[in-house]
Order: sequence, then C-alpha cells, then structure tokens
Amino acid sequence: MIKKNFICKIIEEDIKKKNKKIKTRFPPEPNGYLHIGHAKSIYINFNIAKKYHGECNLRFDDTNPQKEKKIYIKKIIQDIKWLGYKLTNNNIKYASNYFTLYYKYAKQLIKKKLAYIDHLSLQKIKKYRGTFNLKGINSPFRNRSIKQNLFYFKQMKKGVYNEGDICLRLKINMKSNNLTLRDPIIYRIKKHQHYKTKKQWCIYPTYDFAHCIADAIEKITHSICTLEFQNNRPLYEWILKNINIDHIPQQYEFARLNITYTLTSKRKINILIKNNVVSGWDDPRLLTISGMRQRGFTPSVIYNFCKLIGVSKQESIIDINILEECLRKELNISSYRLMAVLNPLKVKIINLKKYIYKYVPNHPHDIKKGKRKIILTNEIYIDKKDFQENYKNNFHGLILNKKIKLRYLGVLKCLNIKKKYNKIIYITCKYYKFEKKYKTLNIIHWVSKKHSIKSKFIILNQLFLKKKPNETHDILTIINKKSLIIKKGYVEKFQKIRIFQFEREGYFKLNKNHQDLTFNRIISLKKNLNKTKQKHAKKKI
Repeated sequence: MIKKNFICKIIEEDIKKKNKKIKTRFPPEPNGYLHIGHAKSIYINFNIAKKYHGECNLRFDDTNPQKEKKIYIKKIIQDIKWLGYKLTNNNIKYASNYFTLYYKYAKQLIKKKLAYIDHLSLQKIKKYRGTFNLKGINSPFRNRSIKQNLFYFKQMKKGVYNEGDICLRLKINMKSNNLTLRDPIIYRIKKHQHYKTKKQWCIYPTYDFAHCIADAIEKITHSICTLEFQNNRPLYEWILKNINIDHIPQQYEFARLNITYTLTSKRKINILIKNNVVSGWDDPRLLTISGMRQRGFTPSVIYNFCKLIGVSKQESIIDINILEECLRKELNISSYRLMAVLNPLKVKIINLKKYIYKYVPNHPHDIKKGKRKIILTNEIYIDKKDFQENYKNNFHGLILNKKIKLRYLGVLKCLNIKKKYNKIIYITCKYYKFEKKYKTLNIIHWVSKKHSIKSKFIILNQLFLKKKPNETHDILTIINKKSLIIKKGYVEKFQKIRIFQFEREGYFKLNKNHQDLTFNRIISLKKNLNKTKQKHAKKKI
C-alpha cells in the first residue's frame, strides 16, 4: 500500500468534510510508450484510489490526431496491467469520447464573450503573448461580436480553413503575471484522421481545455499531476468556473520523477529510435516500462522503488543506483546461480584422467531451489580476465607457476602457456584436491568444455554519458558507445529457467527473441559497480 503523503492528508481532510467517494485518473497521451516517470504517476493515482476505497480511471488524452496511434493505446494498457493494476471497460476512458461536449462548452464561452476567433498566425500569437518581463498585447481580433465568433467557429468545424489560419482563444487577461492566462488557445485545426473518430472532426481542443472538462465529466475528485502543471491550475479552475458544469474537481501537484542517466522525453526517445541508437521503445537500455520488462525488471521492483522514493512537492533527482539496488535486492533472492564464462580462455588439465563432479546449491540461501551437478573435466574454460602471464596491478587471478581455487572443485596450478603469433591459444594446468592449506587462495569461476553450452551475452550498460540527459539539447552527442557489448562464451547446462545470477558476472535473462542461445545482462553485481566507480574516481584525481 502507498505510504502516507501530503496528498493522502488532503484526501483524508476532504473525506471528513465532504464524505465523498474518491476518484482519481491517470491521463497519458498515446504518442509513445510509458516510462518510469509514468510508473510513479500510475503508482500514486491507482494506489490512492485503492487506499481510500475509490476508483481510478485510465483516460487517454487523445486530442492530437497528428501523433497518436492505436499501437500506443494497446501498449499502455498492456504495461498498466503488467504492473498489476486492474483495468476494465468501466475505467478505461478516452478524451475523444467527449469531443461533442468540448465543442458545446467552447460555444458557451463564445456566447459569454469569454472566447474569440483569432486570425493571427501562431508566431504572432506567441509574440503578442509577451514574456515574464513584458506584458502581453491584445489581439486585433479580440473584440469581435458573438455572432462573428460563432460564424467563424462553425466555419472552422466545416473545414473551410487550413491549419494555422485561425484558432479559438479564451479571453482572460493579456497582462496577467501568469503567462498561461494570457488568452490561451483552446481549439486549433488539425487536418489529420483521428485513429478513433476518423474524419468526423478537423478541429481539436488543446490539452488545457479538454483535460479539466474530462475530469469534471468523469466526476474526478482529485486531479493529481506533476509540478509542471502548477501554473496551469488557475486556467483549469477558470475554465470550470465559466462553463455550465455541475462537478468541480480539485488539482494537486507532486514532484515528477527525475533519475540520473535516464531519458524520459518522448520527443528525444523518438530521436534515438529514428537514428537507430536504440531498437525501439522497448529497448532494454531505456527506462520505458516495456524496456524495463524486456530487460528483466518485475512489477514488484518498480512498485518497491516508487514506494521507497515516496511522494513530495520538492523537485529532486534520484540516483539511478537506488533503482538498481531495488532490482538487485529482488534478483538476489529469486535468481538461480550458474557459472558462465563470457571471455573464454581454454585450460587443459594434464593430470585429470577422469571427470570429477559435485552437487552444489542453486541458491546459497534457499534450499528449496535444490542442487545441480557440476562436472570438472580435463578441458575447461576460464575467463581471460582471470589469467595473467606475469603478475601486475594487484592481480588476483591465475598466474604462471601459481595456484588458484576453482569455484566448488579443487585447485589449479598454471604450468605452461601455448601461443600462436603471440596470442594465447590455451594454458596447461595441474589439478590438486582441495586442502585446508589452500583456503586463502583466490577463487575463479569456470565451465567444462564438454558440459557447457555455447552462448552469446549482451552486456547492457548506461546509454548516456551525462548525468542529466534530459537537459542536453543534442542527445546524440552524449551516447555511450559501450552501452551494448556482445560477447561470446559458454554457460553451464541449465534448467528451464529464464533469469540467473552468473557468479561473479551479474544477473542475466534468457533472451527468447534470439535464435541462438542469448542472455541479456539485467544488471551487474554490486562488486563490479564499485570497481567502475573506483576507476572513474582515479581518472578524476
């Protein structure tokens, strides 16, 4: 259940005073996939409704036919259901269902002399609106008669004009300190077929006009949104006050979710897709909900993260490590252990005539996950990073003429190195049974050549080089070229399970989209992450 926060306190006061049923909504625009920021909003709206025995609508803000598609509707519904929230025909709504009502309320405002048709170009409207330091200028078309405005509005609806020729604006206050109240546009021409209403309309309401009316129509009690809409609240209230509607919702704002090294701008994600930087909206390097699902996140990880960071009015940026720790915490409990070698180096064991085997736990702390049989044969693979010809840089792996422990089974001593064209082909080693005197030796992982499977490993790293990619104008200049690395190696034979911790390597998910046996790295082990931090720290020094 959601932690108590400032919105909960407001709702509890409202319940005491008005004894009303709580109703919230989550209103995404279907012009892309949902991301981690949306997940926080979903978490707040659906869980607040649940906490106070109310309802929450999913309402698609589909008032711009130029960008919206059915595929996005389908994916948004799929993502919300995957997160664990119940959706039915009763709580899935569409702003486009109310197009006739928006038109009716727009005409009401014209008749009240509170809206007018403007023939100024969008560039001039923007110029006339002014700035924070410069008051706005009234449009020369502001004082038209009701009759003229109704006539032009009907002509707009008939499709007489082209896009950008005219628009409908509210008549509020061009000298207001709040730029949102300087005669905002509420209807514009869009000659694009709507995915739902087809060619029925060629004029469409803006978000600011449609959103508050849809809230009122659906009897939303608490319209909960992010802080960037705080300046829009006076407009929200002005519109509802000046149309004939019997329900007035209240808008409350919370701080949006900002995470380091994460991009949430749909426009910029589209740039990445068009430039083939990512494979699509569900690329596992993106923190879209579909991308996170593809990577190996679970609904409970996202839920626990949202619960952990809480709800406040203060803008902040959350360290990506907090999300990653929520992921590691769950994966550490749920993941079966295996050994995999991502950069294989062949080892020939000269004195091992017969294979040796041992049953080892699939999880160090969960006996219910059972055991597996590991087999040591006279040819194995170790990781290249675990071998050095000569000792250097505080190395803890295998060195010529030195010994090291093999994970679970015995000790190896490197005797010789076989090279070709100065490249190591394999190394020869001698095997020793484990004794107490070897207890202090370092450990390396391995796989048997005969009892392993050739595999491909996709190593996923942070996509961006900068901490705040949303603030970068040209997103293509800060792409981490090592965000996706493909390695070829070997993994132990395994049961029909999809997610594993490859010991000393990280958490990996079996990728069913590939014909070859392929694993995506969900996330590194914490130990590896700390090593990376130390490297960066040394560079800075």
